[in-house]
Amino acid sequence: MSLSFEKRKKKILEYLSREGKVEVVILADEFNVSTETIRRDLERLDSEGKLKKIYGGAIKVRADSLELPFDQKTLINANEKAAIGKYAASMINNGDTVMLGNGTTTMEIIRNLATHKDVTIVTHSAPAMLLAMEIFPGRIIFIGGEVNKHQQTTSGPLSDMMLNQLRVNKTFISAGGVSLLDGITDYELSEATISRKMMDRADETIFLADSTKFGKATFANICSLDDVYTVISDSQCTDEWKQYMKDRDITILIADKED
Repeated sequence: MSLSFEKRKKKILEYLSREGKVEVVILADEFNVSTETIRRDLERLDSEGKLKKIYGGAIKVRADSLELPFDQKTLINANEKAAIGKYAASMINNGDTVMLGNGTTTMEIIRNLATHKDVTIVTHSAPAMLLAMEIFPGRIIFIGGEVNKHQQTTSGPLSDMMLNQLRVNKTFISAGGVSLLDGITDYELSEATISRKMMDRADETIFLADSTKFGKATFANICSLDDVYTVISDSQCTDEWKQYMKDRDITILIADKED
């Protein structure tokens, strides 16, 4: 017995949220209906603004393809980011050298390193550098390059040259999105590029993603989930996504918010 449109709609949107893309043939087989029925479903959902119909299927509407300015991002999911940052900082040992990617969550790592005087921080984020200069007792290395005023970071050939001279124990990267189809993504190509370089220069990479990032794909790919081994998220991360991570041998660590 085939599902009603409303039930098909619910499942189609669930698939899109999880994978970022659906295909007509696969949906027709899944729901035991004709491909014409699925095409009509997708056209209807497209007209409702729920997805974007493409040849052979549909993709998730990317209303979030533009990243907010850095100062505005600090106000979003602040408690969750603080918990993730604190958990990440607990993974850093005295004597470690760490790279911190751009993002408000990586700023929270620095706030929890006030007693780590034997740690070296490497970052291309101007806000992270300035915060570290205020409260962090260890060594700070700032990666220079072309300045992105919007996100207050550096990137480009000069950044690559500096990163090529360094090798670190751990890299912490904030994800713009986490998708089964597109993997780990960022809003800007330059940020995705420097994140990949930081991954290359580290013994271990830990991704930071609050629960709102799952099922989302932003503009630029950092890496596929095949290249991900550890993710730190918050307590709102769904059991479904925890299972997806487990099925791919990805360790997902949950940071609880403080009362």
